Amino acid sequence: MTDHGAAPGGGRDAAGPGGAGGGVRVRFAPSPSGDLHVGNVRTALYDWAFARSTGGTFVLRIEDTDRTRVTPEYIGSAQDTLRWLGLDWDEGPTVGGPFGPYLQSERLDIYAEWVDRFLKDGHAYHCYCSPEELAQRREAARKAGGPSGYDGHCRDLTPGQIADYQAEGRQPVVRFKMPPGSTTFTDLVRGEVTFDHAHVPDFTLTRADGTPLYTLAVAVDDVLMKITHVVRGEDLLSSTPRQIAVYRAMGVDEAQFPVFAHLPYVLGKNGQRLSKRNGVVSVNWYRKQGFLPEAICNYLALLGWSPGENREEFTMAEMAAEFDLARVNKNAAQFDVRKLEAINGDKIRALDPADFAARITPFLAGAGLVATPPAAAEAELIAAAAPLVQERVATLAQAAEMLGFLFVDEADFRVDPEDAARVLTPDTAPVLDAAEEALAGLEPWTEGAIRGALWTALVDGLGLKPKAAFGGAVRVAVTGRLVGPPLFGSIELLGRDRTLGRLARARVIAAGGGEADRKD
Repeated sequence: MTDHGAAPGGGRDAAGPGGAGGGVRVRFAPSPSGDLHVGNVRTALYDWAFARSTGGTFVLRIEDTDRTRVTPEYIGSAQDTLRWLGLDWDEGPTVGGPFGPYLQSERLDIYAEWVDRFLKDGHAYHCYCSPEELAQRREAARKAGGPSGYDGHCRDLTPGQIADYQAEGRQPVVRFKMPPGSTTFTDLVRGEVTFDHAHVPDFTLTRADGTPLYTLAVAVDDVLMKITHVVRGEDLLSSTPRQIAVYRAMGVDEAQFPVFAHLPYVLGKNGQRLSKRNGVVSVNWYRKQGFLPEAICNYLALLGWSPGENREEFTMAEMAAEFDLARVNKNAAQFDVRKLEAINGDKIRALDPADFAARITPFLAGAGLVATPPAAAEAELIAAAAPLVQERVATLAQAAEMLGFLFVDEADFRVDPEDAARVLTPDTAPVLDAAEEALAGLEPWTEGAIRGALWTALVDGLGLKPKAAFGGAVRVAVTGRLVGPPLFGSIELLGRDRTLGRLARARVIAAGGGEADRKD
C-alpha cells in the first residue's frame, strides 16, 4: 500500500501528537453545501485562534465527497468568506502543504486503500442489506423495544449467502465492525466522556459505489494530516467513538490520538438550534448588510468564550494572543443580532475615517449611486460625507442609505412618503419659504454660515424650537428622510443649487401638489 503521510500501520512520530516537536495542528473541515453559517464560522474562529495562540498550524480541509451537495461554487464561497473574516490558513486549498491534497474528492484512492486494509484485517465487512430491509428491521426493533441501529445482519455471512446476494446483483456498502466494550476520552470542553458500544452499531464506511462516508474520511485524514486537536461542534460528539475505533484499526497508538474539544451549540432567540427555519444564519447575509468582519468574529467569539474581566470587545490579534480552550463554556450560547449590531456600531466608530469611507464605497456602488471604481469627484464626496454618518450607523449599509441623497440625480430624488406625510404639510410652507430665502444669497456656503442663517430665519424669525426647525420639514426636504446625517453639513455638501431646488419642490408637496406634480 502506498504511504500517504502515515507510518506503516498509521503510526505517527514518537515526538508527540502531530509529529516532530509535538506542535499543535488543528483543522477546520467544512462540507460547504451552501454559504457558511454562524455556527460554522464560530468553529473556524476557535480553530484559528487556538492555532494562533499556541503557535500551531491551522489547516483548512474541504469535505466534498458528496458532490451532489458540495459544489465548486460553495467551496470557493467558503474560502472567500474565511479570507474576508481574516481567518487565514497555513495549509489547505490554494496554499498547499505537506499533507495534501486538502480536498477529500482528490483523496479517494487513499480512502479506498484503507478500506481494503480494514476488510483484509477483519475490521470491516461487506453489507448487502437493501434500504428497504434495513428500514423493516429497524421498525421491528423499535416495536420490540430494542435498539434501532444496524443489527449486524451481514457481519458473519457464509460464502454461500454472499454468493446468493452477488447473484442478485446487489452492490454492497462496507461497514465497520464496532468492537464490544466502550470508549472513554477526555474532552477539553466537556470533560471525561464515555460511550457504551452497545449504543454504537456497526457504521457504514463507503456507499455502494465505493465513495467514502464522513466517519471514514475524517478519521483517515486526521491521522494522515497529523491533526493533534479536533475542535468542532457538539453535534459531532456522538461520532467520536466511531472515529476512535477507526484510529485503532489504523494502528495508531492511543497516546497519538487527536485531543477532542466539542463546542457548545449556538441557539436562536427561541432557544432552538440555529437553522434556516428560525433566523438568518448565513455569514454572507450579514456581510451584505454591512457588518464588519472584525465585529462578526468578536461577537461569535463571545458565544462560548471570553477573554475575562468582563471584556466584550477585542481585536483579532488580542483574541489570537489570549484564546484558551480551557475557558470555553460547555453551555449553549444564544445568538442575539442586537448584540452583534451594538458591537458592529462600536467597531465602525473606531475605524479611521478614511477606512470607513473605503468600506462604505462598495455599498454606495451596489446601490447604483457611484461608479465602480468611483470617479474622482465621487471619491472626494464620499470622503467628505463619511464623517457625517460614522457616529450614527450600526451597519455599513445604513451609511449608504443615509448618504444616498447626496449622490442621487436630482431627477431621481424622492422624499420618503411616510416622512413627507408627517412633516410636509400646509402649515410648514412658511418654514420652507423662510429657509429658502435665508439660503438663497448666503456667502460663504459653509456649515457654520448655513447654521447661522437657518437659526436666524427659523428659530429667531419664526420662533420655532430647534428640533422643529431643523428636524422636520427642512430635513425631509433636503435629505428625503427624518433620520439622517447632521443637517448643516449635509446642506454644505449638497450645494446651493440642489438645496434650493429641493426646498422649492418640498414647498409644492407641502401645499398639496405631491411628488407627481413636480416640474423637473
